[in-house]
Amino acid sequence: MTRPLLNRRLAEFGTTIFAEMSALAVRTGAINLGQGFPDTDGPEEIREAAVRALRDGRGNQYPPGPGVPELRTAVTEHQRRRYGLEYDPDTEVLVTAGATEAIAAALLALVEPGDEVIALEPYYDSYAACVAMAGGTRVPVTLRPAAGRFVLDLDELRAAVTDRTRLILLNTPHNPTGTVLTRAELTAVAELAVERDLLVVTDEVYEHLVFDDAEHLPIASLPGMRERTVTIGSAGKTYSFTGWKVGWVTASPALTTAVRSAKQYLTYVTSGPFQYAIAEALRLPDTFLDTLRADLLAKRDLLSDGLAQAGFAVYRPAGTYFITADIRPLGESDGVAFCRALPERAGVVAIPNAVFYDHRDAGAPFVRFAFCKQRPVLEEAVSRLKTLAA
Repeated sequence: MTRPLLNRRLAEFGTTIFAEMSALAVRTGAINLGQGFPDTDGPEEIREAAVRALRDGRGNQYPPGPGVPELRTAVTEHQRRRYGLEYDPDTEVLVTAGATEAIAAALLALVEPGDEVIALEPYYDSYAACVAMAGGTRVPVTLRPAAGRFVLDLDELRAAVTDRTRLILLNTPHNPTGTVLTRAELTAVAELAVERDLLVVTDEVYEHLVFDDAEHLPIASLPGMRERTVTIGSAGKTYSFTGWKVGWVTASPALTTAVRSAKQYLTYVTSGPFQYAIAEALRLPDTFLDTLRADLLAKRDLLSDGLAQAGFAVYRPAGTYFITADIRPLGESDGVAFCRALPERAGVVAIPNAVFYDHRDAGAPFVRFAFCKQRPVLEEAVSRLKTLAA
């Protein structure tokens, strides 16, 4: 055959960096601080809720296409209690196979060939692939380091909007930089979306993992945004059951219907018994989230301090469970080469941020470490990384 087998829209996407680096961790026996998954399960009461659902025959067959009513109702209660956002569980909530499917379904539903999609780089790698599968053109707007955090240049964002722009794809709290967009930044984005009649798809899976004085503000709560925003949430990161793949969309009836039209031809339905368990999880008292944040905050500080002692320049994150570090103080400049060599040099795996950029040079010196691991694992990783300073 002379024609390539892979659809040309996906030709630029090979094996994900996460698969490559996780395989490297296995091969070398290195500590894997690359892929963002906890190394312990979430609360026992949530796991037992899934077991009860399995035993009671709830969700073992196809659940309703939009998701089980118990979970859709729990999502609306969560949005109301946390943010004052009112949604109808029957017409404005859609359960998905994690946030990844929600992003794919939203972009496949809302983007046509030739449409431009603005994404904040560095961006989670599935964003680029989903824009490509929808036939859209991604337009990156770069978050740049300033005063210890990565900042959105609002002038650059405004300049990126053209007559072909269909939507802005946001992620806050932001993976991989750990930045949390401020109220001022989100207000400016909202005003631009209203002015230029743009849709916004916002990935908020780390909404509960914010630290210090950071505030997570859903852009859908800002004036003029509820009817033009698709908000994506997920249980995996908050409750440490990433393998269950339970996510959701909240949006106006018209937007929800559009996303459901695409989603029904992807997985159709998913995670039946786990939906019932996550419905219970969303009703846990706020003390659960307080304990989770306190635990992650201590781990963030442990790894941040260790990386600084090892010689990295560290951007202490305001959200997520990732730390971005600059390798230039170590005399390095190529994050990809650095991460491929790090398992042999120090017995630790990290992810090079450059793979999340279109402007590779902008991300070249940055690498990402995950701190959602057990404390002894992080302490051992810090001990190994300190050998770099020597």
